[in-house]
Amino acid sequence: MIHPPHELRTMVEGFAVPRILVVGDLILDQYVYGDAERLSPEAPVPVVRERYREYRVGGAGNVALFLATLGAKPTVVGVCGDDDSGRRVGQLLTKAGVATSGLVAVNNRPTSTKTRVVGLAQHRHQQQMLRLDHEVSDPIGESLQSRVLEIIDVELSAHDIVCVEDYNKGLFSGDMCQLIIRMARDRGVEVLVDPAAVSDYSRYFNASVITPNRAEAQLASGKKMRSAADAPAVAAQLRNQLKLDACVLTLDRDGMYLLEGGSSGKLHPTRPRTVYDVTGAGDMVLAMLTMARTAKIPWSAAVDLGNIAGGLEVERFGCVPVTKAEIIAELARLEGGGNSKIRTAAELSGELQSRKKAGERICFTNGVFDILHAGHVQYLQFARAQADILVVGVNTDVSVRRLKGNSRPVNALADRLAVLAGLASVDFLVSFDDDTPLELIKGISPDVLVKGSDYADKNVVGREWVESGGGHVVLAPFLPGRSTSRMIEKVAEKSPT
Repeated sequence: MIHPPHELRTMVEGFAVPRILVVGDLILDQYVYGDAERLSPEAPVPVVRERYREYRVGGAGNVALFLATLGAKPTVVGVCGDDDSGRRVGQLLTKAGVATSGLVAVNNRPTSTKTRVVGLAQHRHQQQMLRLDHEVSDPIGESLQSRVLEIIDVELSAHDIVCVEDYNKGLFSGDMCQLIIRMARDRGVEVLVDPAAVSDYSRYFNASVITPNRAEAQLASGKKMRSAADAPAVAAQLRNQLKLDACVLTLDRDGMYLLEGGSSGKLHPTRPRTVYDVTGAGDMVLAMLTMARTAKIPWSAAVDLGNIAGGLEVERFGCVPVTKAEIIAELARLEGGGNSKIRTAAELSGELQSRKKAGERICFTNGVFDILHAGHVQYLQFARAQADILVVGVNTDVSVRRLKGNSRPVNALADRLAVLAGLASVDFLVSFDDDTPLELIKGISPDVLVKGSDYADKNVVGREWVESGGGHVVLAPFLPGRSTSRMIEKVAEKSPT
């Protein structure tokens, strides 16, 4: 990241409600979730016992949905089949606040549908096992192209910018993409393109920007990109050949490389993240770049924002939108040099809702964690093993003093959070000021609530709430002889004073 976080946060906070035209291939993503706990007796393959199905919009529809989540008013233009999948795409987009007046349903080709089978072991640890594609990628034909171009011609006057999402599914065959770019540029409208994995990029000539990933850029340029050091030559070749305003190469762990007219290129590094699923990262980057450009934000700052948005997206399973509030919160944490694991209750709520929608199970536990010892480490590892995500509630200094007296805590809240954030077993941390974490548990609604085995004959706060939602309580074993109070006593015994 090149620009200071506080500058970027101010830019995002100033986003208006732009009208954005999204043109591209429409896809329905179907996820089949099930338990994969045995092999078939018929062949050496896993048997998945289906639990439920989930439907999401992919392709250009996903970009439009991401834009709507960021606060825009997008209109999507594309072709889908006159079938159940096509109707589902329209329903999902409408529900998300995307205008679907530009959808053209045809009966001679199916809606592109990608079905992913996701297996879970012991109801967690989800893993995509198979993807089944049902589609026709032949060119859509001149007659259908003319209908789409007529829609774009009408819609352009009511929109601030154009996004082109090309998955090479037949919409942009021939000179279709060039005609769209010319129509927009003649009216002074920028065109941002997420290109397809094709070797000939002439279809994107004179676009405002293209955002190929590493593999796509290699294919289009014919140059190998072994490291970020190879990006300048590739970006220069593509920008010069296609007469672009800017070329943005998305380089996964290396960040993004920007080359714009009248300036030398720059690598915008990204913060290291736990990559859970790269699905949708490119769409999220394009959506954020588009929002930034509608706000007249320079390319350099727009790329920094794209890095943030794409980074948050890869930490999720599947195409789950990143909200404007989440991006602002991430920038605020970076501004303060904070850790991304440490959240407020409000920030955590939105994050966990997204994780739950993706099929992930949430475990919650809480404590003071004053002087971290081996017992704490074992306890948290046990808790993390009960679900996909572990959220740890930590008592504030004020609540610790109420519970344990004025001599505690030994370590202030900021220090306790910083130490806990360093543990791989901990996914999120949130502090609470009440005597019990009940209200926090209600807000999180975890699938699993973990407490120590000393609660076997005691009331576990939050048990009723968790069990009423279908969750359960698990008691964790203690490591004998380890406790913060005993450690403090031993120090006092050895102290000369």
